[in-house]
Amino acid sequence: MTDPEKAKEMLGGHSVCFCKHGHFFTCDGRGISPLIKLIDEKRDVRGSAAADIIVGKAAAMLFVKMGVAQVYGRVMSKSAKKFLEQHSVLSSCGTLTDKIINRKGDGICPMEQTVTQIEDADEAYLALKTRLEQLKNKKI
Repeated sequence: MTDPEKAKEMLGGHSVCFCKHGHFFTCDGRGISPLIKLIDEKRDVRGSAAADIIVGKAAAMLFVKMGVAQVYGRVMSKSAKKFLEQHSVLSSCGTLTDKIINRKGDGICPMEQTVTQIEDADEAYLALKTRLEQLKNKKI
């Protein structure tokens, strides 16, 4: 089984899975928070295959920052796919969608709104960390 296949298979029941050379690990949490945590912990996932439940542009930018080689999303936005392709990251998905909606289902995901005008993965990471903290503290 290839790394991308293993990551996709191991996704069941987890938020995100990484696989490299047959070795894998999974992370759980809501939204992009597991990815932010891995970056903050300086977890080395460069060159790995990743599988995630929902991959919008925000997640795609974090995957690029992390240096993953391939990303599978059960659901992936067109802007995420485009960003990954622009950064030579192979991508595939179960469902390709125009946009990622928020949890209430009444608008665009706030993380997607945060990165709409951003094209740099490092800048996106900082903006997303700030946005997550604001949401956590209910300042917005």
